[in-house]
Amino acid sequence: MAIFGRFRTVFGAAGLVALCGAAYAKEGQPAPWQLGFQPAASPIMEQIHAFHTYVTIIITVIALFVLGLLVYVMARFNEKRHPEPTRTTHNTPLEIAWTVVPVLILVAIAIPSFRLLFAQYDFPKPDLTITATGNQWYWTYEYPDQGITFDSIMVPEADLKEGQPRLLTVDREVVVPMNKNVIVGLKSNDVIHDWALPAFGVKLDAVPGRLQTTWFRAEREGVFYGQCSELCGRNHAFMPIAVRVVSEAEFADWLAKTKASASRNDGSKLAAAHE
Repeated sequence: MAIFGRFRTVFGAAGLVALCGAAYAKEGQPAPWQLGFQPAASPIMEQIHAFHTYVTIIITVIALFVLGLLVYVMARFNEKRHPEPTRTTHNTPLEIAWTVVPVLILVAIAIPSFRLLFAQYDFPKPDLTITATGNQWYWTYEYPDQGITFDSIMVPEADLKEGQPRLLTVDREVVVPMNKNVIVGLKSNDVIHDWALPAFGVKLDAVPGRLQTTWFRAEREGVFYGQCSELCGRNHAFMPIAVRVVSEAEFADWLAKTKASASRNDGSKLAAAHE
């Protein structure tokens, strides 16, 4: 009975930790001791959450079933209870069962898996297009339809303001409107980088000489952080991603201000060139 008591304690503690994992997760960024995913902020990430929970239930049931079999075999077929070992060589129904059941389990996992993959790569009609270019070690963003281009560089720890996360804050954030389909084209100027935003369920390599494409639709306002997730050199750990999701009115205002600022800078450069 003592061993069963230990099992109850272990599984109870594991269950408590699993339930508390979501409490550690912050909106749009990782948190100390976080065990689970970040809260979903896009339809794709919601599907990833659901699929993860679904598969976790399946593997937990399998693990408990195997554990139960092991305990049963140890208790039922030990040397004391069966000094004479069985001479059974095969059992046709059992062999059919342990072949068919795993196949059915794999099919049950494969169907929602393929649905998720289809949703990730079935690009909707874009409301906004952005190009993200990886450099060693920062990102360059372009809004081709709006004529906006800027670099996004990590803010050093000494320059952080109160509330800004270390190693994630950038000097210029990507700004997108809420509930709009954003198509992101990814490329690289040097080595392989990776544009990863956990809250949106986005993770895709930026490969030199190739244009990769992904998409997201942010369903909540706020700032969502990610990082380059492909080892790309000495400053790989200092290449964050920050996306600010705003209302349509705020996005239109940001576009107007950004274009006006770019025009003033271009005018200043032109005047300096003629002096």
